[in-house]
Amino acid sequence: MTAISWIDIWHIIFFANAILALWTVFHRKRSVATSWAWLIVLIILPVVGFIIYGFVGRGISQENLFAINRQKHIGLSNVQKMITEAPAKIGQNDTSPSAHILIKYLDKDQESPITKNNKLKLYTDGHDKFRDLFADIRQAKSSINVEYYTIYNDAIGNEFLKLLIQKAKEGVQVRVLYDAWGSFGASKSWFNQLTEAGGDVLPFITSRNMISRNRINYHLHRKIVVIDGVTSWTGGFNVGDQYLGRKKKFGYWRDTHLRLVGSASLLLQERFVMDWNASAVKEEELISFDENLFPDLDENDISKGDMAVQVVSDGPDNDEPYMRNGLVRLMMLARKRVWIQTPYLIPDEAMIAAWQILASSGVDLRIMIPCMPDHPFIYRATQWYANQLVKIGVKVYTYNNGFMHAKTIIVDDKYATVGSVNQDYRSYDLNFEDNVFVYDRAFNKEMSDQFEKDMEQSTLLTPEMIKKQSHWLRFLQNFSRLLSPIL
Repeated sequence: MTAISWIDIWHIIFFANAILALWTVFHRKRSVATSWAWLIVLIILPVVGFIIYGFVGRGISQENLFAINRQKHIGLSNVQKMITEAPAKIGQNDTSPSAHILIKYLDKDQESPITKNNKLKLYTDGHDKFRDLFADIRQAKSSINVEYYTIYNDAIGNEFLKLLIQKAKEGVQVRVLYDAWGSFGASKSWFNQLTEAGGDVLPFITSRNMISRNRINYHLHRKIVVIDGVTSWTGGFNVGDQYLGRKKKFGYWRDTHLRLVGSASLLLQERFVMDWNASAVKEEELISFDENLFPDLDENDISKGDMAVQVVSDGPDNDEPYMRNGLVRLMMLARKRVWIQTPYLIPDEAMIAAWQILASSGVDLRIMIPCMPDHPFIYRATQWYANQLVKIGVKVYTYNNGFMHAKTIIVDDKYATVGSVNQDYRSYDLNFEDNVFVYDRAFNKEMSDQFEKDMEQSTLLTPEMIKKQSHWLRFLQNFSRLLSPIL
């Protein structure tokens, strides 16, 4: 076969690949940025690009979508009623008319009511978090419901599993829901130790039958533990040694997590039940309403605090980027400051526009990111966006004392949010996330004080520092940025 014929064959393959790439990208509604990113991958990598797309580019399966959406109608409205009718203590909350604009938006379809009977404790160190979480688990009387993106089969993972096994043997109902992609190494046989002790374990619906369904997107990114329907935990920490600073690669692990006691725990419990039932395969695995899971609210018993809180969850089952829009709405309440911490800084156009408006309006906008990567392409894209944000007046800090994994926003001296949501496309559009929105001045000050402590161990990114970046680094940043919508 001549060289010319091989060239002709290549031309045919390239042309056919390009036509198929155009159809693949544009036959489904997606953002312009995501469309172009996939188009680049499919055209630059003929055939291989389609294999990659088959695993990470396709939409969530209709079967999974139906199972997830069905849980919105399973009759847990009585939980919402209990919260609405509960007596509300009033402390230093801010549920003023301006805050009610945000509260109303976040209570989309009446799924996230404001709760005012809560006590919150802030955690920024993994040792403190696991010490107190394990203490709460040891005190459990009726139920322990666990939902994590990552549970590793390592030292802290095994300590966690052994404690759950112990409680299951004591007769406590223990359930564990996990993302199989995020928990590599935690095999079914490893979890069988808990099921043999009387506990129940399920992989989240989108990570079940991973190979046969050919999709590795749509992760369960939530981190939730609910104990006896009264005490709950959520935030950024997963279960693994690296979250205790035991991995040389990351050093100290700086994260943010919450312990909640009060009526907000019922909403986290509700979230768990919905996620569990969506993932259940057998009828007997389904959870029904139970007074032990959702105890009646008693101000003298369950409600030990007075913080106003909304628990908000989101995922690709929603038609709009509900959480992203909620975060934008939160920040638009700002008159003085917006301080953000995020491990990944890959915002979409709407978020960038919001930040540009805030910075141009004189709001003190600060964003803190890690000084090191855990995913190389994502970190180079984060650097690119950091450089661009500095140009529009945003103060960007790199945290130098290890890895910054916190996902927080502080607005003025009134509002704050802590949860699992990163400032990137994946959290906005692909992952199943949850955040706690807190309307409390005392909590805001505690968050602000911690941010200022973190600033003491951070470096402010300046235009001079950006100019000194090498041509090779800038190339990596620009290339990674082109792919950022699909990273």
